[in-house]
Amino acid sequence: MSKKDSISSGYYKEPVPHIAHDSPFASMMERFRFAAEILDLDEGVFKYLSSPEKVVMVSIPVTMDDGRIEVFDGYRVIHNSILGPSKGGIRYSDDVTIDEVKALAAWMTWKCAVVNVPFGGAKGGVRVNPKLLSQSELERLTRRYTANMLDVFGPDRDIPAPDMNTNEQTMAWIMDTYSMKQKKTETAVVTGKPIILGGSKGRKEATGRGVVTTTLAALGKLRISPSNTSVVVQGFGNVGSVSAQLMYEQGAKVIAISDISGGYYNKEGIDISEAIHYTQTHDNTLEGFEGAEKISNNELLELECDVLIPAAKEDQINKDNAPKINAKIIAEGANGPVTANADKILEEKGIMVIPDILANAGGVTVSYFEWVQDRHGYFWTEERVNRRLNRMMRESFDNLFMVSEKYSITLRQAAYVYAIDRVATTLKLRGIYA
Repeated sequence: MSKKDSISSGYYKEPVPHIAHDSPFASMMERFRFAAEILDLDEGVFKYLSSPEKVVMVSIPVTMDDGRIEVFDGYRVIHNSILGPSKGGIRYSDDVTIDEVKALAAWMTWKCAVVNVPFGGAKGGVRVNPKLLSQSELERLTRRYTANMLDVFGPDRDIPAPDMNTNEQTMAWIMDTYSMKQKKTETAVVTGKPIILGGSKGRKEATGRGVVTTTLAALGKLRISPSNTSVVVQGFGNVGSVSAQLMYEQGAKVIAISDISGGYYNKEGIDISEAIHYTQTHDNTLEGFEGAEKISNNELLELECDVLIPAAKEDQINKDNAPKINAKIIAEGANGPVTANADKILEEKGIMVIPDILANAGGVTVSYFEWVQDRHGYFWTEERVNRRLNRMMRESFDNLFMVSEKYSITLRQAAYVYAIDRVATTLKLRGIYA
């Protein structure tokens, strides 16, 4: 089986953090305030960066298949465009709120700044249960939402991407609708498109590849060779399987993996190519995999290892099990797998946590590459995409590591300090337009 075939496929989505539903924007602001205090941020700049630049709310009338008209609420929030055009996904969900979209837009501002891509932060959403709509109804919904956002979207203004319950097809509809209105094909108006419509090679593996690149950088700081590294990966979806495969190819011993069916442990190491092939031929599950012994999810997280990659769900490492974690490095492949009350415990144990805002930023980085390729009309090989992704992710890790040492703070705290400092410095240089 080729390397390409061994990596599981799936639609690309730009990862976003787990959001506290009681007050998502307030939750984001807590981290912002911490970084602002360290930077002694000017009060006026603090106020400016605390508020979205633009909040757009629209009604989306859709003619349903049976002829009746339904109206859905649509949102797009531009948090900041100081660094460049705003960037962020569009989600379809019946529990989307404007507060949630505002928080996610701000998070995208900091994430783009962390990996030094010239984008600001945005996020969009439509309040709808897409499972209740036919494919034709979804297309009409998407096209009307796009038509309502024609003054917002644009390759030089605001660039959507896939998110919850949206995919390559959704982006194709948005691109086509926008292009028809502009009377010319504008592939750069969205990212996460099918490759045949101007998508980028290497996109589906980008998030997992970014996790591995930052993990290798962290191992280098601890002077641990990849070939002498034991790895545990929680979650065997797109991000988890790619991360496991790439660490395996680096010579690391992947001693445990897991999916919804449970954990699988082999102290001598698991053949990851074999495990991926098994899932591809068994309904995308590890159930019944014989290359390792079955263990529980809790046991998997507490295994002694050099690297733990939680790539499943949020809140997997908390104040209760954090004291039992026996890894030297945690690379957050998922969004929010470590709770806030576990951070201090892990810090006291001397465990280096590569935060999700950096670890899974490979996706938005390759989204930037896609936008660049569309603008130039010239497309790179997968090898070139991967090489440039590795370079940018490693440089970003090194930047955060220097900030963490300068202020004696964790990498997670350093990520927000670095990002906010970069945006605030750019704002001061550009000034406030009168």
